[in-house]
Amino acid sequence: MRKAMYPGTFDPITKGHVDVIERAANLVDTLYVVVADNMHKSRSFSVDQRIDFVQKATKHIPNIVITSTSDLVVRFAQEHDIQLLVRGLRNIQDYENEYALYQYNRNINPNIETVILFPSSRNHFVSSSAIKELIFHGAEIDLYIPEIIIEDVKKGILSHK
Repeated sequence: MRKAMYPGTFDPITKGHVDVIERAANLVDTLYVVVADNMHKSRSFSVDQRIDFVQKATKHIPNIVITSTSDLVVRFAQEHDIQLLVRGLRNIQDYENEYALYQYNRNINPNIETVILFPSSRNHFVSSSAIKELIFHGAEIDLYIPEIIIEDVKKGILSHK
């Protein structure tokens, strides 16, 4: 059985994330979508809220497992016998970050490979950070966030205002 994992903070999950999840799920038998914490990012939603958002936005995808980790994702992969990490790449900044992560991960476990998926053209600029700013300023986010979580995301962001 071929397993992969797609880790991310998903704070909140966007249509771009869902696009990558759908495409990655088509490449493997089981895709683990892992809500992870990034010490360099401040989060607007708890791990439980983010898992809930991911579950709602991906309920149409049968071969995914949604979970979380506070450890290094490469260790999570090793513990769950996952040999493939899926990463999304939107721009040069993402490339630089992902390339460094790839090198660290290879040093920790050279048996785990990283595969890059580029977002669809309609999602290549979408980021959770930009979504938060749009909500904060009252702009519409329907094009960027799965419809099923829009109201919950708006409430969560605006409660920090």
